[in-house]
Amino acid sequence: MDTIEQERRGDNAEAATELDALIIGAGFSGLYQLICLRDRLGLSVKVLDAAGDVGGTWYWNRYPGARCDSESHSYCYFFSKELVEEWEWSERYPEQPEIMRYMHHVADKFDLKRDIFLNTRVASAHYDEAANRWNVETESGKRFAATYLITAVGCLSAANIPEIPGLDSFEGDWYHTAQWPHEGVDFSGKRVGQIGTGSTGIQAAPVIAQTAGHLSVFQRTPTYSVPANNGPLSDEFKQYFKENRGEIRKIVESTPNGHPFRINERKVFDVSPEERKKIYEAAWATGGLQFRACFQDLMVNKAANDTAAEFLKGKIREIVKDPKTADALADIDHPYATKRPPIDTNYFDTFNRDNVTLVNLRTDPIERITPVGIKTRDKEHKLDIIVFATGFDAMTGTLLKIDIRGRGGLTLRQAWEAGPKTYLGLQVPGFPNMFTMTGPGSPSVLCNLPVAIEQHANWITDCIAHMRQNGKERVEALPDATEKWVAHVNEAADATLMPMANHSWYHGTNVPGKPQVFMPYAGGMTRYRAICEDIARNGYEGFSFTGNGEQMTTAKNSTSANAFAAAEAINSPGV
Repeated sequence: MDTIEQERRGDNAEAATELDALIIGAGFSGLYQLICLRDRLGLSVKVLDAAGDVGGTWYWNRYPGARCDSESHSYCYFFSKELVEEWEWSERYPEQPEIMRYMHHVADKFDLKRDIFLNTRVASAHYDEAANRWNVETESGKRFAATYLITAVGCLSAANIPEIPGLDSFEGDWYHTAQWPHEGVDFSGKRVGQIGTGSTGIQAAPVIAQTAGHLSVFQRTPTYSVPANNGPLSDEFKQYFKENRGEIRKIVESTPNGHPFRINERKVFDVSPEERKKIYEAAWATGGLQFRACFQDLMVNKAANDTAAEFLKGKIREIVKDPKTADALADIDHPYATKRPPIDTNYFDTFNRDNVTLVNLRTDPIERITPVGIKTRDKEHKLDIIVFATGFDAMTGTLLKIDIRGRGGLTLRQAWEAGPKTYLGLQVPGFPNMFTMTGPGSPSVLCNLPVAIEQHANWITDCIAHMRQNGKERVEALPDATEKWVAHVNEAADATLMPMANHSWYHGTNVPGKPQVFMPYAGGMTRYRAICEDIARNGYEGFSFTGNGEQMTTAKNSTSANAFAAAEAINSPGV
């Protein structure tokens, strides 16, 4: 908003800060996008974040046991050789504090903090078509005006607190894992109820149980988990990583998931049952997400997946001593890895502790929260603390909490009323010069995120550079291209087993009233990268550019249809 607009409003508000680009979010995405636009293109750029520090999801998610499930030597930036060589991770799977130290190191090394406004929550972002500016206002009244708006708000950042009757009446303390107190929570001797057994709950329960007087784990949807087998990185491994940085980068950028290992080309029924069991045992001993990589067809062949599912259910029954508890934990109703596949440290062993009880909500559902605990159909569980490990309004929740309005006042909520529609997960028709990082329609949560983030930021930077070099003022995804991409995203998902999962946040089914559509792109990061490169190489097909009083539409109704044919995309699903 310029000074004239300020006077028109008749208020004493401070004039808007004029920028080339504004980035919302100071996590992995926002920090690297700032580097790209400010340092490579020389643009005036600022970053806004509601948090009190950089770090994105890792600022908020500091619950007990919070840890990355990508291996540390791949959960990092690769754009700077010097950065890779000077930073050393301590563990195979780093904890939240170590990841925050890494984020600070990056921010300090590249002098990013001078362009970041913290404790600054964005309330609205409205596009002014006449001025070709995004007018952004924060909850505190700060105003910014920018040509380009980049949302780097994260896929898993909007906490999902279920609407259970009676929460306001609870006389104890309650917390959501994604809004954890920075001073921590003392569970010593307390009666704790944990609701939720997804990836977060699986990490939190073993740590809470170590000090709690008693822990009741309320489980609606049992899930598979593979041991992380976490531990300190040896000096030999650290040296190996530094000496092979280039090769490791090639692997993470050429595999469907962006992880530092390749999916084995063999198929489940290419080997005998005896050999298959040996392969699964070896993968279990290795631990981590590599379990998914031991066979090529686990995500596309139900019979093949069944062999992995039965092996993992068998492991649960081997570990958990009480048969009734083991049966409840192993009563899993979806194929393996069709929901986010957790990895754990002693999760199932935790149910062998005398101070831990599993409450099976399938047979004894929650009715309400009372002043003294949680009332299920059959029992009132008296509690001092309730922990909601109930996940997120994933992929769209944080964006829709902001009043985003595009051309003609179209709100993002209206545009996504039937589910999110993007082109490549990067742009939304009707919202010129707005880019979404790791948004719905991109590999995002089905990928090791720093790998996807670097690709997104580089592509956005190249697109803006292309515009500036060619005198173009606006870029906007075309509706036809977007519809074709949305159809392709659905085709890619349907070529896998993932639509078979119930109650999955991939589909939005964990949030009442949310449109139930499969949101991430399941065709794999490798194929996605190739599609994006092909579209850019062909003059940014599917995008409309405006400049110098003329409109340039490069799609010509083709939108690289051949580039993302479903048959080509599903080599190895990116899950």
